[in-house]
Amino acid sequence: MSDRKFAIVTGASTGIGFELASLAAENGYDILVVADEPLIDAAAADFRLHGGSVESVEADLSTLDGVDTLLAAAGGRRIDLLCANAGRGLGRAFLDQDVADWRRVIDTNVTGTLYLLQKVLRDMVARDDGKVLVTGSIAGFMPGSFQAVYNGTKAFVDSFTDAIRDEIKDAKGVQITTLMPGPVETEFFDRADMMDTDIGTSDSKSDAAAVARDGWNALIAGKASIVSGWKNKLQVAAAHVTPAPVLAHMHRNMAEPGTAKE
Repeated sequence: MSDRKFAIVTGASTGIGFELASLAAENGYDILVVADEPLIDAAAADFRLHGGSVESVEADLSTLDGVDTLLAAAGGRRIDLLCANAGRGLGRAFLDQDVADWRRVIDTNVTGTLYLLQKVLRDMVARDDGKVLVTGSIAGFMPGSFQAVYNGTKAFVDSFTDAIRDEIKDAKGVQITTLMPGPVETEFFDRADMMDTDIGTSDSKSDAAAVARDGWNALIAGKASIVSGWKNKLQVAAAHVTPAPVLAHMHRNMAEPGTAKE
């Protein structure tokens, strides 16, 4: 058994999760990476370039069975770090969405995430040691017209992590940090069917590696949360004082189908 620390990174095949897994490997962790697509095995090959043990598993974390499959792959090894990054988006009008599609967003972003956190945090709190980085979003501060379910799930995650952080505050050795980026240059908007929207085609999205680095640094520094990017910090500050109907209309202008600029 390796005496190196052990990390699990979810949603690690691309984007922020890929960059977080790279950082964990660079910083001396053995890692177990997971995604719901075969690409996770190719990603694992990249992580091995940093040294250490790298294992990959393909599992659907929108299901409890998928989370159990991930935890079984850990083989009972102590989990020192969890990057709960897996998430799913969904654009277009809520009334036009299939039930199966919006339910999978909720089951991935909320149900699967909570189940994994509960399983991992119980052991961390019992031994008073461990680190957890949860990927939320500044979308949680804004009613998401034409992205309503996704924004709602991120509002839940942002709120939930604040609450759990307080519940376990006596476990001084356990750190939970919430990473809250804005739009990031990943496959997210393509997979969410939002490439005909202003936000989907914008060239001002954040770089995934920079966002991951912000989250990693905040976790190591013991911060409760981090909004990645100064423009996003301004947007969050404005959201606290802007009426919800105004925020919803602003989001419509970004996310309504057909708003992509020529």
